[in-house]
Amino acid sequence: MDPSEINEINDSPIEEVRLTVPTTDDPTLPCLTFRTWILGIVSCAMLSFLNQFFGYRQNALSITSVSAQILVLPLGKLMAASLPTKAIAIPGTKWSFSMNPGPFNLKEHCLITIFANAGTTGVYAIGTVTIVKAFYHRRLNPVAAMILTHSTQLLGYGWAGIFRKYLVDSPYMWWPSNLVQVSLFRALHDVEIRKKGGLTRLQFFIIVLVLSFSYYLIPNYLFPSITALSVACWIWKDSVTAQQIGSGLHGLGVGSFALDWATVAGFLGSPLATPGFAIVNMLVGFVIILYVVMPIAYWSNFYNAKRFPIISPHVFDSHGAPYNISAILIEKSFEFNRQGYDDYSKVNLSIFFVLTYGLSFANLAATVSHVALFYGRTIWQQTKSSFQDKFGDVHTRLMRKNYDPVPQWWFHSLLILVVAMSMFACEGFGRQLQLPYWGVILSMALAFVFTLPVGVITATTNQQAGLNVISEMIIGYMYPGKPLANTTFKTYGTISMSQAILFLSDFKLGHYMKIPPKSMFLVQLVGTVVSSLVYFGTAWWLLTTVENICDTAKLPDGSPWTCPGDDVFYNASIIWGVVGPLRMFGKLGLYPAVNYYFLFGLLAPVPVWFFARKYPEKKWIRLINVPILISGTGAMPVAKAVNYVCWFAVGLFFNLYVYRRFKAWWARHNYILSAGLDAGVAFMATLCYFTLQFNGIGGPEWWGLEVSDHCPLANCPTAPGIRVQGCPVFN
Repeated sequence: MDPSEINEINDSPIEEVRLTVPTTDDPTLPCLTFRTWILGIVSCAMLSFLNQFFGYRQNALSITSVSAQILVLPLGKLMAASLPTKAIAIPGTKWSFSMNPGPFNLKEHCLITIFANAGTTGVYAIGTVTIVKAFYHRRLNPVAAMILTHSTQLLGYGWAGIFRKYLVDSPYMWWPSNLVQVSLFRALHDVEIRKKGGLTRLQFFIIVLVLSFSYYLIPNYLFPSITALSVACWIWKDSVTAQQIGSGLHGLGVGSFALDWATVAGFLGSPLATPGFAIVNMLVGFVIILYVVMPIAYWSNFYNAKRFPIISPHVFDSHGAPYNISAILIEKSFEFNRQGYDDYSKVNLSIFFVLTYGLSFANLAATVSHVALFYGRTIWQQTKSSFQDKFGDVHTRLMRKNYDPVPQWWFHSLLILVVAMSMFACEGFGRQLQLPYWGVILSMALAFVFTLPVGVITATTNQQAGLNVISEMIIGYMYPGKPLANTTFKTYGTISMSQAILFLSDFKLGHYMKIPPKSMFLVQLVGTVVSSLVYFGTAWWLLTTVENICDTAKLPDGSPWTCPGDDVFYNASIIWGVVGPLRMFGKLGLYPAVNYYFLFGLLAPVPVWFFARKYPEKKWIRLINVPILISGTGAMPVAKAVNYVCWFAVGLFFNLYVYRRFKAWWARHNYILSAGLDAGVAFMATLCYFTLQFNGIGGPEWWGLEVSDHCPLANCPTAPGIRVQGCPVFN
């Protein structure tokens, strides 16, 4: 046998893992320490609060666990240097613990980061709570809302427990995204000596954080208009077409830009953490969709596009007016009023929103097709090996040798408890959530069926398909006319699978870092409960204290509480829940042709695969990723064109130019720069709100106070005879 083959058997069959993950372990290192619990819970709660706090704002910044990962390292070392080492006995038991069991170690740091991860993923069920209170203006029992929040987040543990043998223990399920975290942990714990005239990573992080914190006072409070600047609107103040083309918030964003990190990273995450080839794929897709397909579709008047704004997530009637939802909803039962609908109007969408749904259909199909063509044989071989392999690689052997596994009954008991909670939330409280018990069971069956195949794809290719469109469509056909039933079904089906994959990914990170499985389970469970409580509490507090939150027509100038994500969630509840897919994309609707996007997505990866096989020497062909191309505008219309333009500019500069010309600097500082910018923005926004905005102290009254790009005509229709307030009427 070749020596290299022997090394692969002794180590890992995956080269990237062999190059990144150490094959040693020290089982004597303490893990669930006092420091782990304190720093972990605080990190989880802080990130949960900040992410939900930002979730309702114009630029919904998502703060990742990397900020906590970097920040807790000096705090952990400070606690190790200052806390008493004497053991503390727990009264009435034989147990004792030490607040300071020794030097702050890598395993504590990993567990704290996994704690923090629970606070960064968001709580999808909050969208249902928000649209009920802020958009439909109906009452919702807070206990029912809280149970919904917790049960949807915890349900994934059951699927994770069932499939962990195949998706965690198997060396062929290697979860590529975790290798970045492993590399960062090793870099942070390497002994670092500051070079003369240079900076340590921590010093660099602190400098970036202070500068970001100081600067964000300007776009957040003094000059909000620099969050989106559209040059075309300054030049052509009376031209609807020019503003449609140039507006970064309501149009195509040609010539728009921003001087605000929250605009760059708000919806798409930090571009500094996205590989260069993925940015290029997204850029190509963005240009094709927004600057080729969209203008052709709009100015050719497809689906009466000119009757409506060029880009809008809202629903309209046949006359171009905002759709009167009360006309098609029965107030008492909160259900679809068919007679009212027939007497009023079919639901119309802006051409971009139609295209968005079509592309979401195509992306789901393209993901399946792309993975099957490019990775199908590999995935099948690795999956067979994972089911047959009894011993695994060196990492699995070390874990089995040194630590007890999590008992399976822990997962099963939690699953039974959460299923009971889910049934109670939906069937109890006067069935406010509208979803009957069979809908809960069906949503869980959907998640159960898809967790393993989607988990295999994610664990081997780093691509995760979502179930939101499919779940909306299924319940929309089966149980139409009930908006909350639709969103609740979507949440249970989509998020329990996503949470299962998140838990499994974290389990694999702990597997690589040699964390005791029981410690991993406890940290994830407590982190999920804490994050759910904080997300729900923050959302309920803001929904009940911020006047006119999410209502852009009534919010004062400069108010950031525009809820762009929840606005889209609300309109989706109308499309799929109230009206239903049959009257939107079926034979009774205006858009049945959109279903052909499924076929387009299924076939689109085939030419790329064919040419990649025919010309294997041209490696650039394999870098063409059709699902990423199709999702080039995937975050729109929640994100705006200006978010994409700025994201591409920053991403291409750092991950192509700086990466190639200054690779040593990039490797040392890139991720830390991203974390410092995120943290500075988060701390200043929070400080501003609690010290000034919460007390009614707004910024100075002037032109730049508006959270707007000053393109009022970009939202105007251009069809003859359509009358909209503030817009010219075309003849």
